[in-house]
Amino acid sequence: MGMISEFKEFISRGNVVDLAVGVVIGAAFGKIVSSLVDGIVMPLVGLATGGVKFGDLAVTLREAQVDAAGAEITPALLLNYGAFLQTLIDFLIIAFAIFVFLKAYNRVRAPAPVAATPEDILLLREIRDSLKK
Repeated sequence: MGMISEFKEFISRGNVVDLAVGVVIGAAFGKIVSSLVDGIVMPLVGLATGGVKFGDLAVTLREAQVDAAGAEITPALLLNYGAFLQTLIDFLIIAFAIFVFLKAYNRVRAPAPVAATPEDILLLREIRDSLKK
């Protein structure tokens, strides 16, 4: 079997197509959640914390170097942890949404309970097994 025909077989499997669709939908869902966090959640958190913009939170590791004229020679070195906090909130919301979706999906997809085998069938199986011996 040639490499191209193997690739065609691989790509035509349902799992690969399902995975591709999942990646595309996941990327779009990530953008939606990022928009939700940036536009709604973080302003409300900022309001609750006294107007703090989380995207601007940073620790200055080294001040900017300026010359006598006031021109910046080297920029300040900042540790921007606000953007990290915002991304962490994005992740937590996405993880929670996926958890809720999978929980509902597994509940719908749960296998039907197996009915108990009637006693007469069990008796017939015992007779069959003893006759085989």
